[in-house]
Amino acid sequence: MIQRFIELGEGYSDIYELFEIAQNNAHRLSHLVMLQTIKNEKAVASFVVILHPTLEGDFQPLYICREGITLLEGKDSKRIQLFKNVAQSLNKEIITLDVKPSTTFPENELFYQHLIGILRMNRYIPPMQ
Repeated sequence: MIQRFIELGEGYSDIYELFEIAQNNAHRLSHLVMLQTIKNEKAVASFVVILHPTLEGDFQPLYICREGITLLEGKDSKRIQLFKNVAQSLNKEIITLDVKPSTTFPENELFYQHLIGILRMNRYIPPMQ
């Protein structure tokens, strides 16, 4: 099985495309994930839409808006509230995980491999086959 992150952007306006992907693929939607981290001394989040693997080709896309959503202490930002609204409309819970920032890794591909390992370990995506 091929599991790959597909980066849409950092989430300023890209999150609306991410929401469309989730809503238009409701029949394939597996999980909605919010990855929280501290990047450059600032609390930020990434939103991830995980779809079930394709029937043919065994490809599982993980769409992400990486580290562009600011986390405010004590209240939700507008983008987080929108993500919660999408989750509610699709009858899904948002899985929240604390992770290392992408800047910890010399390449984004290594960061994504690290995240795939975390998601597999927690059984949010299937193991390697």
